[in-house]
Amino acid sequence: MNVRPGHEQSWPRIPRSALALPGGRGAETSLKKHRIMKPNTNDTPRRGNLATRREFLKTSTTAVAGAALASALSTPRAGYCAEDTAIKIALVGCGGRGTGAAANALSTEGPVKLWAMADVFEHRVEGSHGSLSAKHTSQIFVPPERRFVGFDGFKQAIDSLGKGDVVLLATPPAFRPIHFEYAVQKGVNVFMEKSFAVDAPGIRRVLKTGELAARKNLKVATGLMSRHYRPLEEAIQRIHDGAIGDVITCWAYRMHGPVGFSARKPGASELAHQIANYSNFTWLNGSFLVDWLIHNIDVCCWAKNDWPESAQGMGGRQVRQEPDQLFDHCAAEFTFPDGTRMHAQGRHMSGCHDFFGDVIHGAKGSAVLGEGVSKPRLFKDHRQSPANVAWNYEGPPCDPYQREHDLLFDAIRNDRPYDEVERSAKSCLTAIMGRMAVESGKRVTWEEALNSNVQLAPGLEQISSLAAAAPVQPDASGKYPITMPGRTQVL
Repeated sequence: MNVRPGHEQSWPRIPRSALALPGGRGAETSLKKHRIMKPNTNDTPRRGNLATRREFLKTSTTAVAGAALASALSTPRAGYCAEDTAIKIALVGCGGRGTGAAANALSTEGPVKLWAMADVFEHRVEGSHGSLSAKHTSQIFVPPERRFVGFDGFKQAIDSLGKGDVVLLATPPAFRPIHFEYAVQKGVNVFMEKSFAVDAPGIRRVLKTGELAARKNLKVATGLMSRHYRPLEEAIQRIHDGAIGDVITCWAYRMHGPVGFSARKPGASELAHQIANYSNFTWLNGSFLVDWLIHNIDVCCWAKNDWPESAQGMGGRQVRQEPDQLFDHCAAEFTFPDGTRMHAQGRHMSGCHDFFGDVIHGAKGSAVLGEGVSKPRLFKDHRQSPANVAWNYEGPPCDPYQREHDLLFDAIRNDRPYDEVERSAKSCLTAIMGRMAVESGKRVTWEEALNSNVQLAPGLEQISSLAAAAPVQPDASGKYPITMPGRTQVL
């Protein structure tokens, strides 16, 4: 099995009611893309305590803003940078996602400098540096002594920053809680890519670090960029205003061709091989459902303005032959406190029906939207046909990947509260709960998922070299352990 019981930690059990869940709209939310798949061009598919939760949904945004303001008035403004001061950024994780995030950061208004870079692979640092230098020549200030290679490189990159600066965290998700915690302890503003953890202990660590960031008045943005896509923001606002009636069901889809896999490079260690293929190993990415479906799971919860209280599901590995751990199909059914449901379906196989997006059904209409749907639409009834379109976006174009950075850097320069941690961690926990249900075949509640002490990679912080043993090892035939519903223990 690829899930291992970790050592017991001193985390208290957390009741669902203690994590009341903000809806999060407009400029307080965000999402980031996979650059492997092209957007689907056929957007339309072919064929706790409820009172307490609702009260929190109405008041949380005001409360968070007020708490952040009070903190800013009573403590040094660690996250603030004057408008005429250049903001230095450090990039931790120099693959495609990180390089794209750095390009977005360098394209924000006001002076910005790329100051440091870090990755466990030297060729990624150099390749990213060359790519960014070609497009942002005058903004690159990363001499060889600030290009850090190795598992401690993130510390060196963050240590090179000062008050008001930003670190971009874009390594595989397993490392996110570790890097986020160090950045906040050092008083640095953060942009962190999705996903934000791969298991419950990681989520609890992110939530705790988020509380510290708020006390320090640090600004934290997350890579759920669809929350900053203006067409989608307007569509969700209309849903919240009752355009399709009460939301009855939410359907999140990510169905496309196979996830890529690269053969081991000559001389590469087992750990290096797995990190280079992080999308294929559960301890690194949390599963296909977590790292690939999180965007549209997040959008469904946003449309519903709530979080599910339980999940059950199924999945398996029917077609895939690559030597990795991926299920090639999975489906998780989530139940909200009011009894309505969300269904998340993932499949990456050739020759099958493909769809990438969300379908929302309300009491009097429906919607097709989410990541993969560039033109969100609302419909008069449950038939998503051109004749039934009730609304589509007619505003100016929007690049959500750029806008999420524009909002973050504007908040830093103008000392505005900016905190996406809690909402993003809960979206990630929702996906993790779904992964637990799919892998185990059991019904898993929100409280059980949140309080689980099972770690996918115990001892991760002790890894200091690519020569170290990988948390998951192949057997004599080169096959990796695969979770087995009905047998795998996730709690």
